[in-house]
Amino acid sequence: MKKTIITLNPSGMKLIWCDLHHNLLTTLELHNIYSEYQCRAGYCGLCRIHLLQGVVKYRTQPITFIQPGEILPCICHVCSDIEIAIPHQ
Repeated sequence: MKKTIITLNPSGMKLIWCDLHHNLLTTLELHNIYSEYQCRAGYCGLCRIHLLQGVVKYRTQPITFIQPGEILPCICHVCSDIEIAIPHQ
């Protein structure tokens, strides 16, 4: 089982992501980190956050438009240690 580290910016809090998690949003929820969401399918874009470092991949391509440096945690998997901006922790 692959495990990677998710670092939350600005707090520096570190979470463990494993490949058994359905997506990054699930991991955040399991660690009681609030992230807005609505559709859980990449349509609405409400869950978008900034990826500061690292690599994620999508299980399905996002339908909503995202800017460079933004990711949709509802449909992405973590491929390496990452750092993400979560302003309200």
